[in-house]
Order: sequence, then C-alpha cells, then structure tokens
Amino acid sequence: MTPPEPSPPPAGPAPAPEPLSVTAAAALAEQRAAAKAAPPAAPGLEAAVERLGAQWLAQQRSERRWRLFFRFIWLLVLLVILVLSFGNLGRPSAPTTPHTALVEVRGEIALDTEASADRLIAGLRDAFKDAGAQAVVLRINSPGGSPVQAGIVHDEILRLKALHGKKVYAVVEEVGASGAYYIAVAADQIFVDKASIVGSIGVLMNGFGFTGLMDKLGVERRLITAGSNKAMLDPFSPLDPKQKELAQAMLVQIHQQFIDVVRKGRGERLKAGDEAFSGLVWNGEEAVKNGLADALGSLDYVAREIVKAEDIVDYTARENVAERLAKRFGAEVGAGAVRALRSQGVFGTADGGAPLQ
Repeated sequence: MTPPEPSPPPAGPAPAPEPLSVTAAAALAEQRAAAKAAPPAAPGLEAAVERLGAQWLAQQRSERRWRLFFRFIWLLVLLVILVLSFGNLGRPSAPTTPHTALVEVRGEIALDTEASADRLIAGLRDAFKDAGAQAVVLRINSPGGSPVQAGIVHDEILRLKALHGKKVYAVVEEVGASGAYYIAVAADQIFVDKASIVGSIGVLMNGFGFTGLMDKLGVERRLITAGSNKAMLDPFSPLDPKQKELAQAMLVQIHQQFIDVVRKGRGERLKAGDEAFSGLVWNGEEAVKNGLADALGSLDYVAREIVKAEDIVDYTARENVAERLAKRFGAEVGAGAVRALRSQGVFGTADGGAPLQ
C-alpha cells in the first residue's frame, strides 16, 4: 500500500494591507466626499441625449443624400455638354465637296421610332442645306406605318424641293409599302430592285372581339360612357353596325387622301389603274411595268449614274451614344431625386406612408 500523502500545513493569517500614506488617504477621502456631494442625474436626461443623437444621425444621412443628388445633377450637366459638343461628330460641315446626300427610311414609320417624322425631317433639312449635296436620295426599307407621320414627311419633302431646287430620288431596297410608298411618291423618280416589294396603297383598322369568349366564361361587361360613340369599336362589346359604318367612312376618306397623293406624285407614269389602289403589292419588276416605280437601280447606281456624284454622305438623324447615355442617366437621376425628396417628406414618407401634412 502507498502511504497517504501528508496534508499541507494550515495557512497562516492573511498579510495585513500596507498602510496608506497621509497624502493618499487624504485624496481618497476627498473623492468620497465629492461623490456624496454630487447632485443626482436629472430624470430623462439619457433619453434626451439619445434623441439628440438620433436626430444628428438623421441630419447627417440627409445631407449625404443631397450631396449625392447634386453630384448627379452636375454629372448630368456635364453629359449634356458632351452631347452638345460631340453629338454631331461625323456629320459633314457645309460647304463640302460635291456628293449625293442620303437619308434612310428604315423600319416602322411611327412616332418615336427611327423613321419618325421628326428624325426624317431633321436629316432631310441638313441634306438640303448642304451646298455640296447635288441631290437627295431616300433609301427605303419600311413596311409603312402611320399615315400622319408619312404625310408630314411627304409634305416637307415637297417644300424642301421647292425651296432649294434639288432633285429627290427614292431607292426601295427590301420593301417600300403603304406609308413608305406614301413618302416615296414625293421623289422625282423611284428606283427599285427587281425583287423589292412595292405598293400596298390602302388603309386598315384591325382589332379583336371577345364577346363570345366572355359569354362562355360568364364575364359581364360593365361599360359606362358619356357620348353614344365614346366606346366605338370596343373589343368587349358587340360590333355596332352604325359604328362600323362610321369607321369605314373614315378609312375610305384617308384612303382617298392616299390615292390623291399617289396620282399627283406619279402622274401619267401610273399605268396600273384602280387596281393599284386596292392594297395589292408587286415586286420591283412589276412595279416598273405598272408605273409605281421608274426603273431598276441601287443606291450606288443612282449616285453614280443619275446624280453624277459617286461620293455618298449619310445625313440620317440617329441617336448617338452620348444621347442614349444622357437619357439613361437622366432617368436614373430622376429616380434618385424622387427618392431623395421622398426621404425629406416632400412626396410622402420614405416607407410609403401617407404624405406629410
């Protein structure tokens, strides 16, 4: 057996603390007296301090938002300056050497498209004003579109021709139909490829009717109007014969306007008769035979052989990169401004609550 280990000797008394010096004892006594004499803290002081701190932080956040907002504004101003400075890079400056001026009619003719009246007219005016432009060529690749937009362009071409005394030629490549042909007949001559699609001199209005489907689904149409024809051609209501007659009369009138423009523009060259105005389309070869076009020819052919100015300068008004960036940046700045104003309670609370009174 292992003998038990001897137990440790009993601990002696704890050492007595060292006595304080007279100076330290006096300082300690003074601190205790000061603590007893200090007035108690005012009730609610801590809450007031917290409120002040929260308000200060909110103010700092608000100032930071406004600083960012004004930085966005300055960047936008700078971008606009860049657009104005470089937006027309690549465009010829008058006077230039003799050349053929080109304006593209591409895609749907409608408001806010590449072939809108505003864009086409901007390019046409630049082309006519340039003293070096011997003639203006419209290169057409369009199925048509708005008769209003096409009519505005057509009338402006006639005005510019009379003002500047320059010839205008239309070159139809893939398709020049409907509203695009409406524009083309303002030209002095129309050139096509043998396989181009030309014509479609007509007007249409289309839509759908859902009344039968609504009956099957048990859906009731509730329509309240002031004016007997306010809901004319409503797709969820039965077709009213009188309203159909009114719509047909309107289309006939617009169609006649189209016919008059074509007859005036083509004159005695038009050989197709009334069938030309039935909405049919022809290939380029047939279009030359029936007088809807004058001859076969491409853009290069017209510039070289007809205008006698082989150099081609494009005057088509296009949205450049700077303009696209400006629009996108402007939208982002606008959204940022709304958020900043909303956070200040101008439009309402930041969390989407009721507007501040």
